[in-house]
Amino acid sequence: MDQFIAVNGQLQLAGFSMAQISAMLDKKVFYAYSRDVIAAQVDKFRQQIPSRIKLHFAVKANPYPAVVNFLQPLVDGFDVASQKELLLAVQSGMPVTDISFAGPGKTDAELLSAITLGATINCESISELARIETLGIEAAILPNVALRVNPAFELKSSGMKMAGGAKPFGIDEELVPDLLAGCGNRAFKLRGFHIFCGSQNLKPESLIEAHQQTFALAAKLIAASPYPIEFVNLGGGFGVPYFAGEQRLDLAPVAASLQQLLQQYSAELVDVELVIELGRFLVAEAGLYACQVIDKKQSRGTTYLVCNGGLHHNLANSGNFGQVIRKNYPVAIASKMAATETELVTAVGPLCTPLDILADKMVLPKAEVGDWLVVYQAGAYGPTASPQDFLGHGNVTEILL
Repeated sequence: MDQFIAVNGQLQLAGFSMAQISAMLDKKVFYAYSRDVIAAQVDKFRQQIPSRIKLHFAVKANPYPAVVNFLQPLVDGFDVASQKELLLAVQSGMPVTDISFAGPGKTDAELLSAITLGATINCESISELARIETLGIEAAILPNVALRVNPAFELKSSGMKMAGGAKPFGIDEELVPDLLAGCGNRAFKLRGFHIFCGSQNLKPESLIEAHQQTFALAAKLIAASPYPIEFVNLGGGFGVPYFAGEQRLDLAPVAASLQQLLQQYSAELVDVELVIELGRFLVAEAGLYACQVIDKKQSRGTTYLVCNGGLHHNLANSGNFGQVIRKNYPVAIASKMAATETELVTAVGPLCTPLDILADKMVLPKAEVGDWLVVYQAGAYGPTASPQDFLGHGNVTEILL
């Protein structure tokens, strides 16, 4: 992938080969993340998306503390999905007024933590709103609340659809006006709305259509609110390419449409902060998952590279994290980048399950025991989205360079 270079046939991240990173860590399998690539993704957003729109990082995409701390001064806020992520965000130095907490199953303890800290709770249901209000009264603290809205529309062509139809996320759009009408004397501060439709989208036309509908819905809800609305989270959905034939998202038409929408709704959105919440887009391409070939075998015409890493560390790459039909992530033999001799191989991990696949029937440089195999696009939904205790093979190490 073009975000990393090879020197003398060795793939490098931040000027270090996989063998050198391994020596630093004293580990033979690891994730490594590039500061420069993360910063470049933030810059890409800043250069193209209208400056009126703020950028938040969805911590769930990569909650590695070094990554979160690095992003803290580069973005305008954090969006979290658990108490652990909330505390991580606060300790990074991000102002609590720029931290929001989403998720459909928040416990009273999690809600009280957010209320006490002063973070904004993205309320997912009418009953959750009542619990927030009760907890705030008991603590003698006025909770900060945003209503998460489940719109009637969806983000077409998204990897995961999180709006439209019946969803566990947010309050159905048609219920919100009546809810707002009764909010005038409630014991919480309504700060805004969260309208998140989906993720991992590479089609500008789909994002543009969703933004058009989101702006229209936001304007309607702002007009119905008894409180001045401080912000609207427009969601995210910006994707990154993983598979053969996929192209990087073209931000130019998305940016042009957003600029037009800002002008169209300028009166309705006076003094309203607009936020786009991105996770994968900022960090996925910055990461490599590296492991070593520990055995090479033939079985009835198939060449297998058996590695010391696998689905317990990188579930997404195995195809077991949302894929209906498994497709190969981009991989490389990091220690043979200049090699000309290739072979058709299947790379597998050490687990005693046929699901543990790193690369299925791919043409790669001819590898031997001791060579490094890397999975690209590994900076998002890696260790914390993987069953690291599965079969007891141990957890993986991470480093930001």
